Amino acid sequence: MIVSWKWLAQYVDLNMVHDELVDRLTMSGLNHEGTEEIGGDQAIDLEVTSNRPDCLGHIGVAREVAVLYQQPLTLPTPAPKEQGDAISSVCDVKIECPDLCYRYTARLIRGVKVGPSPEWLVDRLETIGVASVNNVVDATNFVMFESGQPLHAFDFSKVREGKIRVRQPRADEQMEAIDHRQYALQPGMCLIADAQEALAIGGVMGGADSEVGTETTDILIEAAHFNPLSVRNTARTLNLHSPSSFRFERTIDSYNLDWASRRCCEIILEIAGGELAAGQIDTGEMPSASKAITLRLPQLERILGISIPADFVGKTLVDLGMTLERETTDSLTLIPPSWRHDLTREIDLVEEVGRIYGYDKVPDTARVPMTASYRPKIDRVLDRIRTAMTGAGFDEALTASFVPEPWSDAISPWTDQPALVSTQPMLGVLEKSSQNIGAVDMMRRSLIPSLLEARRINEYRSNRTIELFETAKIYLPKGENEIPDQPTMMGLVSGRDFYQVKAIISEVVARLNPLQRVDLVPCDHGLLDTDLSGELRIGEQFLGIIGQVSEAGKKTFGLRSPAVVAEFNLEVLEQIAVLIPIHKNQSPFPPISRDFNFVLDESVRWAELESTVREAAGGLLESVQYRETFRDEAKDGASKKRVLLSVVLRSANETLTGETAEQVSGQIVAACERQLAAELLC
Repeated sequence: MIVSWKWLAQYVDLNMVHDELVDRLTMSGLNHEGTEEIGGDQAIDLEVTSNRPDCLGHIGVAREVAVLYQQPLTLPTPAPKEQGDAISSVCDVKIECPDLCYRYTARLIRGVKVGPSPEWLVDRLETIGVASVNNVVDATNFVMFESGQPLHAFDFSKVREGKIRVRQPRADEQMEAIDHRQYALQPGMCLIADAQEALAIGGVMGGADSEVGTETTDILIEAAHFNPLSVRNTARTLNLHSPSSFRFERTIDSYNLDWASRRCCEIILEIAGGELAAGQIDTGEMPSASKAITLRLPQLERILGISIPADFVGKTLVDLGMTLERETTDSLTLIPPSWRHDLTREIDLVEEVGRIYGYDKVPDTARVPMTASYRPKIDRVLDRIRTAMTGAGFDEALTASFVPEPWSDAISPWTDQPALVSTQPMLGVLEKSSQNIGAVDMMRRSLIPSLLEARRINEYRSNRTIELFETAKIYLPKGENEIPDQPTMMGLVSGRDFYQVKAIISEVVARLNPLQRVDLVPCDHGLLDTDLSGELRIGEQFLGIIGQVSEAGKKTFGLRSPAVVAEFNLEVLEQIAVLIPIHKNQSPFPPISRDFNFVLDESVRWAELESTVREAAGGLLESVQYRETFRDEAKDGASKKRVLLSVVLRSANETLTGETAEQVSGQIVAACERQLAAELLC
């Protein structure tokens, strides 16, 4: 927001030097970006944050200066003279889309003489970088930059049948704006139209057909309140931004419409002549009144660390426009003004007092009591997971939430619903081989495709160690027009073998709860090798999947070397996590190790064999470790394989005897023979 020093001086006495003023404004929240001398005036560039649209006009900034320097604020009280027939006799306004336009007001001036603006008006606008158009348009711009309320002037002779209809566009409707470009209008946009055609895009820009020109004699002055989200979406969709849309997007003061309309009419009557029709058209609804906020005075010292006099607090808040509703010895109850939509809580009033009093007055030694905030359980779970993964040699990755369609179709372990399609394609953001580029981008249903692409890029760059993990959200579609489920997952991709990665996942779970065990259940995902893959479960809960990428999968993602992937739901880990350290005594007694070499059918998976061994070994089992798989069709027959595994037995209470170890070994062999038709090779 560029502010004119001379313009500002119309509302508040600027009896301070420039540098002092901009320093005070900066300390109070209006950061000074720079000042430029223009025609004997100073154009002061202030950064106005999105929560302070009241300062997008000179009056709003003047109010800040008046409060900071305890100066009176002088505001115009427009009272344009009305004469002639009432506007309602010649003009009719209806809002057909009340969700897009909350309130619409109109005044009519007849017999104006459109021409150049007076020097004072031209100077004011040129100082803030706005070119003069004509006296009518300049008047609407002046009031907008004065009050923050955008206005628009229509050539009333171009308003067919004197009817104003605030509506959405018709099918395939287009309009030429005052920038003389044609715009295709879409549903959800707000139009100001007459009985037949569109006259303006509500809150964004007027139309060329009803533009005020030198032949114009009758003008309709619009002051309205449009839906901020609708204006923002319209401006972005059409790539059509204006000072008006900038203000409407941030919400204007609907209570200020009448003042701005009267002010604009008064200036036009002064510089362009004409007669103001009696009354105004005012349709729509007024916004609800602001809710009262109670400020407990002791909170100021508790939060700011300094004591501020109670009389200063009350006067400051009232000077900022608040209404004092109730006052006690230790509290004030106030109603925020209509132009301060950002004041809704007690802490907002504390901030107002602090910034006006001056944060520079808070000494470095001020004691503000602080307590450590509570960290959510999921954050602490993530800390442990990251520690375990980085300790295992993995690097954390960050990938895009959108993936090409072929990647999305390659694997989706969490849902069968079609992926959500992106309306803003991100093709080109990621490095992709030509075979991976899809027609559209989808919101990912799994982290695995993104991590495989990250691995491909690293392989292409000849990086030797490519161990990656990521914690991020995926997007699981629900019903039509419903927000998708967005669970947080952890995915990984590794160059290690399947069993090493499985052991790492078991270690991650053990870090969270050493009493829980990860089981592997056979599954079939097209991207993964059927022999080296499975679903991860903790008890009856589905944790995720793990598997080695199949040869076809490697081709899909352009991989050169073997890769193992896994993905699991962090919500499950959060549920089972015990974050209080658990002490478990280590057995002082020595272990006994036994090796088993079983001949099995090809259909028997490692998960089934491991589960059978664990169940048969009972409480003396410490670990089961896969060694290797060997096939010899000549010796063992077709569709057979040999699986070598090692079992470690240990007792927490005594030294195991060879006899006990042999007994447990016999139980293991018997169970495998009975349940899996396994044959032990001696």
